[in-house]
Amino acid sequence: MNPAMQALHAIEEQTHGVAMSGAGGVVLQALYLVAAVSFIVGLRQMSSPVTARRGIVWAGIGMVLAFLATLAWLAPARLALMSAALLLGGGAAWYAARRVPMTAMPQMIAIYNGMGGGAAACIAVLEMSGPGGAAALPFTVLCLALLGALIGMVSFSGSLLACAKLHGWLSRPWVFPGQQWLNFAVLGGAVLLGLWLLLAGEAGGGWLLLYFCLLALAYGVLMTLPIGGADMPVVLSLFNALTGLAVGFEGFVLDNAAMIVAGTVVGAAGTLLTQLMAKAMNRSLVSVLFSAFGAETAAGAGAAGEMRETTATDVAVLLAFADNAIIVPGYGMAVAQAQHRLRELADLLEKRGVRVRFAIHPVAGRMPGHMNVLLAEAGVSYDLLS
Repeated sequence: MNPAMQALHAIEEQTHGVAMSGAGGVVLQALYLVAAVSFIVGLRQMSSPVTARRGIVWAGIGMVLAFLATLAWLAPARLALMSAALLLGGGAAWYAARRVPMTAMPQMIAIYNGMGGGAAACIAVLEMSGPGGAAALPFTVLCLALLGALIGMVSFSGSLLACAKLHGWLSRPWVFPGQQWLNFAVLGGAVLLGLWLLLAGEAGGGWLLLYFCLLALAYGVLMTLPIGGADMPVVLSLFNALTGLAVGFEGFVLDNAAMIVAGTVVGAAGTLLTQLMAKAMNRSLVSVLFSAFGAETAAGAGAAGEMRETTATDVAVLLAFADNAIIVPGYGMAVAQAQHRLRELADLLEKRGVRVRFAIHPVAGRMPGHMNVLLAEAGVSYDLLS
């Protein structure tokens, strides 16, 4: 073990159990419970565009409370490390959030989601690489640490690749013969190494843990490669669920109630959202994950409906003399950044007495809720969205 790792684990041993002992531990757990309730209230309010802003504030209050409660029970050495991490991470996030355009929000969400999964995986690796190796952890804790590491690293590498796809660095799905078999082989190898770590204990060594991490990272990349832009909302929702599960598992490893509740809530919400989005695409979740996810097939091309050609003049006449108009924005509007022009069209129609509404498909845009954000940026009222 290198000196840096030894120093970190020395701090771990000196401060382990301090926060959970005596009356201070009771107060800490109570504060974690209040923070967890704030997370749940915030998530509930985020379900509606009208209350979403207030929900973000509630969730932020819960996060600040949980962080300050943790800092209050830390030894000075760890307090300095966490304060430095807070300044670096918070400063970078504040700078990025101020500069990123609204149309690039999916990329930022993808990379931040991946960082959450990567952080959970790092917690597991640090716990399993301490003195005595994985054998020093109880069997149940080791199982949860391995699951959290596997899921977190898949979410980390997959989210980074999804960010690259959304940013245009990878413009098309990468599909090659035998891809699914290779994916299953890599995932199976990671699972087998995890079982070896679970059973071998100290004999597993650091190299075994390293190979386990590399295979998990590789699987996240491989499962994201064949995904096209139109399917990106589903995969982002899936990675969000995986990150939540990883955080929840590592909460059990650290005996941290706030992490357990927050991770479980995010994982459950992300899983439900993924299922709803797959259903909206008329596909089962199994087919989305394992049947050439995002790839164009001959069967899919044959199932396309008949195209009826029209002109801009014909559309203008139809809209001008309509009583009601329902606009269904799609992926093309997000890519072309045409939300402001769409708002101008809606204003012109309303001046002619046409009732205009917007119907947003669950998988429209480049991430869950992306279309709502774009239309809100253009000044479309929440009352018109359905």
